[in-house]
Order: sequence, then C-alpha cells, then structure tokens
Amino acid sequence: MPLPNRSILDKELLQLKSNIMQLSSLVDEAIDKAMAALNERNIPLANTVVENDAQVNRLRFDIEEESLRILATQFPVATDLRMVIAAIHIAVELERIGDHAAGIAKLVARMESEEDIDTLHKLPKMAKRARDMVQEGVQAYMQQDPERARAMFGRDDKIDRQYNKLFRSTLDEMRDETYLRRATFLLWVGHNLERIGDRATNIAERVIFTCTGDLIEIDQDLDESGFN
Repeated sequence: MPLPNRSILDKELLQLKSNIMQLSSLVDEAIDKAMAALNERNIPLANTVVENDAQVNRLRFDIEEESLRILATQFPVATDLRMVIAAIHIAVELERIGDHAAGIAKLVARMESEEDIDTLHKLPKMAKRARDMVQEGVQAYMQQDPERARAMFGRDDKIDRQYNKLFRSTLDEMRDETYLRRATFLLWVGHNLERIGDRATNIAERVIFTCTGDLIEIDQDLDESGFN
C-alpha cells in the first residue's frame, strides 16, 4: 500500500472541511428563510426554500463522493481517517436539517388560507437556538474541539423544554376549533426545530469521535408529545 502524500492529503481535507462549511451555510440560510416566511406568511419565500433543497442534496452527495475518494486514494489513518468518516455523517445530518427547513417552508404554504398568526409562541427562540447549535457543531468540527462539542448537549435539553412548552400551549389553543388547524401546523414547525437540535447533537457526537476516537451517544428520550 503506497504512503499518502501528506501535502495532498492536507489539501483534500481542507477542501472537505470547506464543503462542510458551505453546506452548513446553506442549511442555516434555509432555516432562516423558512422562519421568515412563516412570520411573514410569505409563500414565494417559502417556495424558494423548498426549491433550494435540491442544492443542499447535491452538495451532500458531493461531500460523500469526495470523502470516499480520499479513503480510496490517500489511505488516511487515525485522526485523519476519523475526520473523513465524520464528514460523511455530518453531511448527512446537515442534509436532513435542510429537509426539516424545507418541511417548515411547506407548512407555510399549507397555512396560506389560515387567518393571520397572532403569536408564534416560542418558535423564533427555538429556531435561533437550533441554528446556533448547528453552527457550533460545525465550528467544533472545523476546529477539532471536543469540549466545544460537549457543551452543546445541554442546549439540546433547552430546545426539548421549549418544544414541550409549545406543545402544551398549542393544546390549549386546540380547545377552540377555530384555531385547531393552525395550532397543529405550528406544532409541526416546532417538531422540525426540535429535530434540528437533535441532529446538531449528532454532529457534536461525531466531532467527539473524530477528536478522541470515542463514539458516544446521548440518549434521546421521547418528548411529551410522543414525537421523535
């Protein structure tokens, strides 16, 4: 087996990380636009998020192909090997986060006939926390910082608590049949945001694996709604 050229491997790892950053930026923008579309009841903006999801999917597959090519031609070992393997998993998580953003955007279109939304409850705060978690997870990967990744686990608990509060609030609204359909849609928006937090936690787990070789899993209990 030929030894890899260190300079070539370093260059390809740098490009891989750059593509992860680009994918992260795309999904962060998707979450931001989806929530803006929800707040403004902006159907064209929501449709843009759904259409742009194809770009997220393409970049995810590009990262997977590049990772497999590095494995086949550069024979990375130890931390380098774990970094490439983690990139594949992180790309999948980011792509699915993009799916959750697109899911929120699709709900905006379904809410077009609903009356104006008086309150989004805790959804904007949930969205901000979810976006921050995704960015933290990716930055922890970029910097190979396991402690930064570990610090994210408590944030996921906060998103779960926010979702539970949202669930209880929407249940109260559902007592009025006038708001039943709208409350259901808002609950599903919250569910998408809660799942984004879970996937950001998965990214943090992969960062710890890359840096330490320890593959840990934070227990994800079902929330009070029964969704997961």
